[in-house]
Amino acid sequence: MAQNTSPSRYTITAALPYTNGPIHIGHLAGVYVPADIYSRYLRLKGNDVAFVCGSDEHGVAISMKAKKEGVTPKEIIDKYHSIIKKSFVDFGVSFDNYSRTSAEVHHETASEFFKKMYEQGDFIEEETEQLYDDEAKQFLADRFVIGTCPKCGHEEAYGDQCENCGSSLNATDLINPKSTITGTVPSLKKTKHWFLPLDRYESFLKKWILEEHKADWKPNVYGQCKSWIDEGLKPRAVTRDLDWGIPVPVEGGEGKVLYVWFDAPIGYISSTKEWAEREGKDWEPYWKDKDTKLVHFIGKDNIVFHCIIFPSMLEANGDYILPDNVPANEFLNLEGNKLSTSKNWAVWLHEYLEEFPDMQDVLRYALTANAPETKDNDFTWKDFQSRNNNELVAIFGNFVNRVAVLTHKYYGGEVPAPAELTAFDKEALEALREFPNTLSKSLERYRFREASQQLMNLARLGNKYLADQEPWKLIKTDEEKVKTIMYVALQIATGLAVLSEPFLPFTSEKLKKILNLGSSTVETDWDGVATAEALLPAGHTINKSELLFRKIEDKEIQQQLDKLEATKKANAQMDKEVIPQKDTITFDDFSKLDMRVGTIIEAEKMPKANKLLVLKVDTGLDTRTIVSGIANSFKPEDIVGKKVTVVANLAPRKLRGVESQGMILMTENKDGKLVFVNPDEDGVSNGETIN
Repeated sequence: MAQNTSPSRYTITAALPYTNGPIHIGHLAGVYVPADIYSRYLRLKGNDVAFVCGSDEHGVAISMKAKKEGVTPKEIIDKYHSIIKKSFVDFGVSFDNYSRTSAEVHHETASEFFKKMYEQGDFIEEETEQLYDDEAKQFLADRFVIGTCPKCGHEEAYGDQCENCGSSLNATDLINPKSTITGTVPSLKKTKHWFLPLDRYESFLKKWILEEHKADWKPNVYGQCKSWIDEGLKPRAVTRDLDWGIPVPVEGGEGKVLYVWFDAPIGYISSTKEWAEREGKDWEPYWKDKDTKLVHFIGKDNIVFHCIIFPSMLEANGDYILPDNVPANEFLNLEGNKLSTSKNWAVWLHEYLEEFPDMQDVLRYALTANAPETKDNDFTWKDFQSRNNNELVAIFGNFVNRVAVLTHKYYGGEVPAPAELTAFDKEALEALREFPNTLSKSLERYRFREASQQLMNLARLGNKYLADQEPWKLIKTDEEKVKTIMYVALQIATGLAVLSEPFLPFTSEKLKKILNLGSSTVETDWDGVATAEALLPAGHTINKSELLFRKIEDKEIQQQLDKLEATKKANAQMDKEVIPQKDTITFDDFSKLDMRVGTIIEAEKMPKANKLLVLKVDTGLDTRTIVSGIANSFKPEDIVGKKVTVVANLAPRKLRGVESQGMILMTENKDGKLVFVNPDEDGVSNGETIN
């Protein structure tokens, strides 16, 4: 079936976030902001919408994190489900239902889905050899195995995917595999599993994707699907040897669970069921009626699951509709580096909401204006500041503030009745009426970045209209004309209040409050902006102005950059290779060392040597010369008077003609800078021995 152009209802899904960490800006830019814009837009157009999501709480990554933290998987999922759900609520993502895959309704739905396919003979049952950790006494799920990618040579590829080249793998494909649980080399052991034979669905997928959706799916999505189909599809396991997940609900499934990639997309269906039951609706039309438009919002790492595997499952089941579109985004980087949950290289949503209170829309706008729709994009704090200060504050906020302030100054807050409209006034109002259609065209094609700039163009239209008309000057000579100008400007401001709602919901709410849009005489729906004679009628009273956005200062941005710099240093320290331990020595070997406390009393650079300093050191035994390669880390004048640890009985050695009579003990800090191994305690005298 080709594109559904006039659906009776919409089912919108957003990728289930994995509950092994909080939400960051990459998730928002890739999935949740565009999905929310689209859902809000459809509701404003009067459509029947079910916008569903939920926490993805099964799978090996949860087990891994639980093992690492010494807690149960349930404790992990409860912790992050709570953080994620609250973040979405506080950020204004308007899910009709946010569920979780640990819910009873999901376990039932996924089990029934599996059983129906099993009874229809849609699976093949095979005994295969899987990697087994003999020390941990368990089969290793893909993410518990790490090794060298057979396709690109990356040495830290996982058993299901190489994150370097993006190739999908099986754990047994890895070269030099190791268990991440014990670090041992796994053995191969036989186990029985059920597989979805994707090769059976090749002709269906070719027709459905490569023929019917060639024109309307994004090139990055279509291209990845074509590549997979052209390579030839292979059976894929739908069960796993794990103790965390949904038990396989058929005979012989003891000790096995449904593979997370099989159960997670069914979470969209169970979330819809949960919503429908709460609202007293029938869930089935949202998944089984051909007049429903199903759209999946995902990141590019989920394209295969949502365009090939899940549709094959839906097709096999036989009762379900297929997605009309899967507008996957590319990845968002952060300050030039790939976002990483494990390395804390991220802007976490719950932290942003604390550090920038009541500024949800600023982040929504910055992420939309810079969305990675066709290629990977980079989020920088400077761009975030610029989008806020130069666009939201200087264009959008400035226009609204001027309109509200002047309306109160000239007319006590009452919308003036216009005199005869000039061609210029009519042109401005006509331009306003075009915006709903312009924005709709972009949004219907999932071009959210383009739409956000069109919205800003509406604010630019208002600013230019006021700047060209200059009512603050004209008020002295032509009061009637100013009434018309302010009337037109107020219509544009009202248009902004309505059309900004999908993009800037908190701002739209504030602006509607300023314009007093709770009144039944005011037109506040999407299409009304294009058709209404007057959005804000003469005689209507608006409220006092309040600032919609505030300027972001350089110091606030610097704090965020400093935070990232600290993360970078911490990662560098973690990544720094520890020098292996040297050969074992005896106590007698150690006791031959004579280590003493000394004080540097003179220091100067060695001529024609970049790294060497010539030091005079009072060792308590004598004053001696020591040549030390520390000039890159210290200025001579900064270390005079410094207490140091000296190896006093080292055989003398000539360096550039100067005899060095000992060695000073040093180490390195996380930045690679040398640091004295320092006996800087009160009461420690020169000559004291160290043992």
